[in-house]
Amino acid sequence: MTVIDEFVASHPRSKQLHERALSHFAARGATHVGRMWHPFGIYITHGQGSRIWDVDGHEYIDYRNGHGALILGHGHPAIVKAIQEQTTRGTLYSASHELEIEWAELIKGMVPTAERVEFFACGQEANLMGIRVARAFTARTRILKFEENFHGWANELLDPGALGAVNTEVTAIPMHDLAALEEELATQQYAIVLTEGGGARLAGQIPWDPDFIRAVGPLAKRHGTIWLLDEVVTGFRDGPAGWGGVMGLRPDLTTFGKSVAGGMPAGVLTGRADVMAMLTPRPPPEGWIPHSGTWNAMPIVCAAGIAACKLLKDGLIQKRIDEMGAYMRKTGNKALQERGYNWRLYGRSIIHTYFGPADFEVDEAGNPPTRDAERMLAGDAEKHKLGTYLLHHGIHTHQGRMFILSMAHTREDIDRTVDALISAIGAAMADGAIGQSPL
Repeated sequence: MTVIDEFVASHPRSKQLHERALSHFAARGATHVGRMWHPFGIYITHGQGSRIWDVDGHEYIDYRNGHGALILGHGHPAIVKAIQEQTTRGTLYSASHELEIEWAELIKGMVPTAERVEFFACGQEANLMGIRVARAFTARTRILKFEENFHGWANELLDPGALGAVNTEVTAIPMHDLAALEEELATQQYAIVLTEGGGARLAGQIPWDPDFIRAVGPLAKRHGTIWLLDEVVTGFRDGPAGWGGVMGLRPDLTTFGKSVAGGMPAGVLTGRADVMAMLTPRPPPEGWIPHSGTWNAMPIVCAAGIAACKLLKDGLIQKRIDEMGAYMRKTGNKALQERGYNWRLYGRSIIHTYFGPADFEVDEAGNPPTRDAERMLAGDAEKHKLGTYLLHHGIHTHQGRMFILSMAHTREDIDRTVDALISAIGAAMADGAIGQSPL
């Protein structure tokens, strides 16, 4: 019997729910592309701290953490209290309230480039408004982005050619191609250039080279293009001012998401006052952008956001999580090397997995063994398979591709996870699910 057979046999309730879901949800029964598993995913009943539990009674160390949103872990008392107290006062007013001002003041106090703040229902909406205000400000229409950088699933956030998308105004160029960036910006056609905080795919499966990302802003400014840094995943995970603050970046616009709202659904657009002034009412013949949205600054979301920002504003929590990330890299890579496995762990508080020729080692800063995007993405199919083996060992990952840390994770959690990783790789190799190297 293979581990997959054992997994199926030990998760009968999840299997039953998956089979029900197949008749409702087109994405193999999943409600998010990142929740599709082979042969099926687990169905969760509750979470607390660094743990979650499924309908079959299994306990897992959770390394998905709300797709990166739960910096504080599951059920943090301050977030729970804020939501509970606000629920008794009302969840939706359809009117202004003091909480939205307090939350905006906290964000501005943390982010030096946030001269103005605007709230949305999700990070994707914030990115879309960033594009629109940039177009209004520059009187240009084209969008420049980088391949593999994720900003949402809406038309003009995707690369050209994406199935079903209409985005003829979008150009996507390779990451780290400075000549291509300069050539495109020099055409003076682009309203905006988008970059994902940390790097492509959830904060840096393919990380940004520091020199390159620091060159984007000056180049964009020289050619009259607005630069938007998408920190929907990285803010305020990497520091009180987000990843941009850690790197010393000064984008024109920055977007944040559920992480700054304690895991509640939210999007935030911040940036230069003159650019954001496109949202300010003006008399004819001047135009302006009316910003509607029923869920903008929803009181219950603001309450959670205030509680989260108060905890994150001094940077101590982020420092603790970074230390846990460094410990995971060190202990994990030591164990992998000792067994001769062609796997490596890299990253900061989101630890990515690399599967391929380990001819370079992860450095102390957490940088990966290579910056070759083709090599780094080549093992994703094997990582997904490994994810199910890790589930069977009580570890819930982002489909084997990454471990997303929170302040709730402990060294004991990580030690157990490293042991499970080694066991899962060995079992997957024994079953023939993965090999020594995909290349």
